[in-house]
Amino acid sequence: MPTPSRREARRVLEIEAAAVLSLSESLDESFDRAVETLGRTPGRVIVTGVGKSGIIAQKIAATLASTGTAAFFLHPTDALHGDLGMILAGDVVLALSNSGETEEIVNLIPHVRRRGASLVAISGRRDSTLAKNADVTVAAGIREEACPLNLAPTASTTAQLAMGDALAMAVSILKGFRAEDFALLHPGGKLGKRFLTVSDLMHSGEAVPRIGRTAPLKDVVYEMSKKRFGITSVVDDSGRMLGVISDGDLRRLLEQDVESPWKAVAHEIMNARPKTIPRTALATAAIRQMEEKKITSLFVLDERDRPEGILHLHDLWGIESI
Repeated sequence: MPTPSRREARRVLEIEAAAVLSLSESLDESFDRAVETLGRTPGRVIVTGVGKSGIIAQKIAATLASTGTAAFFLHPTDALHGDLGMILAGDVVLALSNSGETEEIVNLIPHVRRRGASLVAISGRRDSTLAKNADVTVAAGIREEACPLNLAPTASTTAQLAMGDALAMAVSILKGFRAEDFALLHPGGKLGKRFLTVSDLMHSGEAVPRIGRTAPLKDVVYEMSKKRFGITSVVDDSGRMLGVISDGDLRRLLEQDVESPWKAVAHEIMNARPKTIPRTALATAAIRQMEEKKITSLFVLDERDRPEGILHLHDLWGIESI
């Protein structure tokens, strides 16, 4: 038997879900025009709103910014008290107001025009002052609030949030926003780490183990011990990689029935068909390759097939679980 609390929660969720669903059914050419206006602007997108709508506006600005659109939140009261200078010609002001009659928003309209910015509205009423004065209005009306008194902004702010997300995602597609772009904007978060490339993590320069093709075995062992990757590349006189020697290759050599394995030279014991990876590959691709081939290191070659980097499984720990 549902408790009163759960019955109320179900009622709220059903009302808010219905509000969002109704938005998807009422999309029209105004949405397309809004996406074009936001996505083609030569300036920034400045999102504004008051009260609960202001909180939703802050989130929409953050979503736009994280998906490739220069955007920030500006409170209309602050704008009217000295911060109008943040609005420049060519910008787009995205204003949120369920009623479309919010005093601070309405008072801001003529100043937006004087600054040479465009105005896009998300409003619950197409016949409101905001809607009539906007270049384009995206409707986000609802039948009722989820508040039992039908007063507190609940379903209306959910509708604003959903419509803002819809606009932001459509704008990102219009701009051709890619996973690589997302990574550049989120370098410190878990999502961004999923898009780290091999070049972001590889060891380079003197850290890369290299040995000449005719180097004796003692030099091979010394290079592998010094660089601590359990592997070394074997290169010719021009620096081009001919193969690799791993710890496993050394063990197999010592297990062979030969009188003196120490007489061997690098090119005689190397693996001439090593696995490599390009510097532009995602780190997650490197993990998959290492797991599939049961190896712990990958060399990165430059355009002349010279080893420019090396990636070890230790460098990738934690990324696969993100």
